[in-house]
Amino acid sequence: MTAHSLAEDRDPMLPRLFRVEKVRRDLSDTFTMELLAEDGWEFVFRPGQFNMLYVFGVGEIPISISGDPADRSCLVHTTRAVGQVSQALNALKAGDSIGVRGPFGTAWPVESAYGRDLVFVAGGVGLAPLRPAIYHAMSNRDRYGRVMVLYGARTPEDILYKKEVERWRGRFDMDVLVTVDRATGKWSGNVGVVTNLVMKGGFDPQQATAFICGPEVMMRYGAQAMEKRGVGRDHIWLSMERNMKCGCGLCGHCQWGPHFVCKDGPVFRYDRVADLFSVSEL
Repeated sequence: MTAHSLAEDRDPMLPRLFRVEKVRRDLSDTFTMELLAEDGWEFVFRPGQFNMLYVFGVGEIPISISGDPADRSCLVHTTRAVGQVSQALNALKAGDSIGVRGPFGTAWPVESAYGRDLVFVAGGVGLAPLRPAIYHAMSNRDRYGRVMVLYGARTPEDILYKKEVERWRGRFDMDVLVTVDRATGKWSGNVGVVTNLVMKGGFDPQQATAFICGPEVMMRYGAQAMEKRGVGRDHIWLSMERNMKCGCGLCGHCQWGPHFVCKDGPVFRYDRVADLFSVSEL
């Protein structure tokens, strides 16, 4: 069947059938799924966007796309099994079908960062929504200055994409610093919160663009650390997470102050939302 493009006119509330090609266990509670469109559709997305994944008879949840945006043959999602729908996703096997709506939301501004240092700050599973932008940076390495990945996990056993992170660390054209909250086993690397790495990073704050994703408290302190280093608020970007139901700004479940995270986000420029971080339980 001839592959279709994203430009095809289609009801955004209507799921498209995808087949589970592969499921990989990343951590004890985290897994990655590779999906193929059952109608041969080529899935086009921008780094930072998300999909609504529907498990038939169970429900639907938003999951960031974690694959390579240049690879349209396969759709990749990484998530934790923490709720009813994500646990149902975790139980799927190769050959099972799920519904996919999307892509939705705003993207990491990878093109507007051309010519600048690019700093990725990730905490825990927050590395997954950043990974497409990291892939883009590696594929367009000559368009950026210094490229840094600063990643924090709870323990060495909780490092997501561990083998891939090791490959990144072995590259000569990017810098990767990893830290853990608590050292276990034979870990001899950095210990402490990931925001400490911001102060160690050898990037030029006047020429840097920062992409930050992780727990909300980590992003707040990460953005503040970037400011202390001298990075302007208009060059700091965050990916927010809220309860989403429709994915396209109709239901209002994901309202965050004046914004709808599904439509105005999930990627926000820090200067536009900094005041919202000071409002508790917003």
